[in-house]
Amino acid sequence: MKKAARPEKRTAAARSTSAGAPPAAPTGPRRVRLLLEERRRQILDLLEAQGRVTVDELAARFATSEVTIRADLKELAAAGALLRTHRGALVRRDNDDLSIAVKETLRHAEKVRIAVAAAAMIQDGETIILDSGTTTVEIAKQIRAMKDKSINVITHALNIAVLLFNVPHVQLIMLGGILRRESHSLFGPMAERSLEGLRAHRLFLGVDGLDPAIGLMTPHLAEAQLNTRMISVASQVVAVTDSTKLKRRNVSVIATVDQLNVLITDREAQRDVVDELRARGVEVVLV
Repeated sequence: MKKAARPEKRTAAARSTSAGAPPAAPTGPRRVRLLLEERRRQILDLLEAQGRVTVDELAARFATSEVTIRADLKELAAAGALLRTHRGALVRRDNDDLSIAVKETLRHAEKVRIAVAAAAMIQDGETIILDSGTTTVEIAKQIRAMKDKSINVITHALNIAVLLFNVPHVQLIMLGGILRRESHSLFGPMAERSLEGLRAHRLFLGVDGLDPAIGLMTPHLAEAQLNTRMISVASQVVAVTDSTKLKRRNVSVIATVDQLNVLITDREAQRDVVDELRARGVEVVLV
């Protein structure tokens, strides 16, 4: 009796192709680069949570060599993201003013979620102000994709302007002033005077510190003064910041929490801070 033919085994590649699976993950040099950037981002997140890290701890955590970890720490220290020690690294002090390049590596996933929630608030025909900062840059990226809404965007941030200058549905209004390279933004009396005669439906404000007892804070006095002027021309003030900035204090106070309408932050926000802000009339959105 002739045996029935066994069904042909399908390879994983064939199954993937027939199922319409997405393209394979990047390979080669591009994948190595992605893995390197992700590891360094996680090192910074861990450092921010713990305050200090050691080379052997990181090598074990990421299943890589101590030589690789030392190279990571060296590069991050050169960029100003951490303070290098003999056996590891220390977190930068709260009042240290980090560059945009460094801030972009911190809490990136949280910033994207915050940006998505912020962009969802924007209505067709509105005028908004985008403050400088890595979270507001993510909002600008979301705005690029909002092809069903036509809006006016006021900003003093050069990197945000670069993202939006050629977007057809965005009327871009740039504030003048003195360039501050650390934040890619313009500030000073000229920038403040540029806001005269302008009004906005809402301001999306990035902050380096938010303490309910003190208010919204930043390490740079001149930017705090410009932010205060932005608040005065906006009907609604929306702070966009990740939870690590809550209860963090800084040098320059922008405004008290009584001037804040909405806070969008991540789900790791301290419960007591969230409760106090809500008790004082601030709408807190956790993403």
